[in-house]
Amino acid sequence: MTATATIRIALNHITKRFARVTANDDVSLSIKQGEIHALLGENGAGKSTLMQILYGLYQPDEGEIVVDGKAVSFRDPSDAIACGIGMVHQEFMLVQPMSVVENVVLGLKENTSGVLNLKAAAERLQALSDKHGLAIDPWAKVQHLPIGVQQRVEILKLLYRDAQVLILDEPTAVLTPQEKAGLFSTLHSLCAEGRSVVIVTHKLYEIMAIADHVSVMRGGKMVDSVAIEETSERDLARRMVGRDVVLRVDKQPCKPGNTVLHVDNIAVRDASGQPKIWRVSLTVAAGEILGVAGVDGNGQSELAEALLNLREIEAGHIRLNGEDISDASPAERRNKGMGFIPADRRGVGSVTELSITDNAMLGTHRSFTRAGGWLLDRQRMSQHARDIIARFAVRTPDVDFEAGKLSGGNLQKLILGREVASEPCLLVVEQPTRGLDVGAIESVWQGLIAARDRGCAILMISAELEEIMNLSDRIAVMYNGQIAGVLNAADATPEQIGALMAGAHLANKEGNDEEAA
Repeated sequence: MTATATIRIALNHITKRFARVTANDDVSLSIKQGEIHALLGENGAGKSTLMQILYGLYQPDEGEIVVDGKAVSFRDPSDAIACGIGMVHQEFMLVQPMSVVENVVLGLKENTSGVLNLKAAAERLQALSDKHGLAIDPWAKVQHLPIGVQQRVEILKLLYRDAQVLILDEPTAVLTPQEKAGLFSTLHSLCAEGRSVVIVTHKLYEIMAIADHVSVMRGGKMVDSVAIEETSERDLARRMVGRDVVLRVDKQPCKPGNTVLHVDNIAVRDASGQPKIWRVSLTVAAGEILGVAGVDGNGQSELAEALLNLREIEAGHIRLNGEDISDASPAERRNKGMGFIPADRRGVGSVTELSITDNAMLGTHRSFTRAGGWLLDRQRMSQHARDIIARFAVRTPDVDFEAGKLSGGNLQKLILGREVASEPCLLVVEQPTRGLDVGAIESVWQGLIAARDRGCAILMISAELEEIMNLSDRIAVMYNGQIAGVLNAADATPEQIGALMAGAHLANKEGNDEEAA
């Protein structure tokens, strides 16, 4: 992209209100032809609303959208697509039983004969795939494709419609490191032919790696817009949250104690009854963090549920401090010292309609009773909640505030504080910072390291490779319901982890078996 590149999209003085909340407040943004433009901001900063306005999902209350120099008005996404604007959502919009080519042409009008020519569509699709290195078989069923390939199908849908501006919402959330590299290569290819790409993300290191320009939103306003060569990760974090943020964990060397958790050859089925985990074994010692890496859907969630007995194991054993707890109920496991921070912080980790005080003592309510256990001690409960709020910097008006009205980051800090305050011997943490901004991530990371340093054994499941490498002492990689390998975090590289996440160990094993034969 050159400095003289033309303005492809201009959003001028956009304001959007939802009841009493102003999601976008006089926001202006320009996107140039042939550039990768990153849109950065905390949760609730207004960036998703702004992109949904550009894609026609919302209409602005004030302001205008200008495309190629002409003011336009979008009633719905079809109007945006007609103007060359497409969007790939974080949750893919694909019909799983259909083929790639059928998904791509879905919704398009027939040709003059009234019949869609799938063969011709597949040939055009193959040409687009080859041109941009997307490597997709037009006739493959979507349900059989890996998540990373499904994302390529979404991009091909836009290219087939000749989209000149592509909006990607958190595009790397479900990709392996190798798939991310492939995506970045594709995006550069698109920009080289004059298309523009907008990435909505919270991953600062990825912005620095791929973007040409970055715009930062805070509190519904546009606070900065800078060329990538004029900024840094630390600078972007400060612009985003309004203060300096520590982006790396400063932790002491691991001093593992006795084995706290021993998972021995467990087997688990998923919600549909299909085998999901097969012969998984691992250990976690006191004072260490075992990070479990892998692309979503490879058995990590089922592993977390099995550890808490939210999902039954069909074979194997789970031992806590040497005691077999395979048949123990979730309550019994908590009583024996197991804590849990689930991925679903609103649906599982909290009771959103209750107050912060009530949520702060969930699972430990017997510790806050009086009169022989018949009455709750509201005063002690309130003080306990205030202690968590102060220790973990939970932003709230007061302890009686409804937990469901907290931001995602503040609710996560409340749940973390509650679980850490119960002083568990084992803490199972699933996706601890998913969807959080850098300020909240910093607080959660510090809380986990502090718990580890006090001797807590932590099993942390995360799809964020940076998080896995930053916090873990050892790294177990899951692929297709099995442990693909366990690495020392100090020696592991993104390439090694990515290869295991993609199942490379199986290809190596097959090759060795063939040689032996």
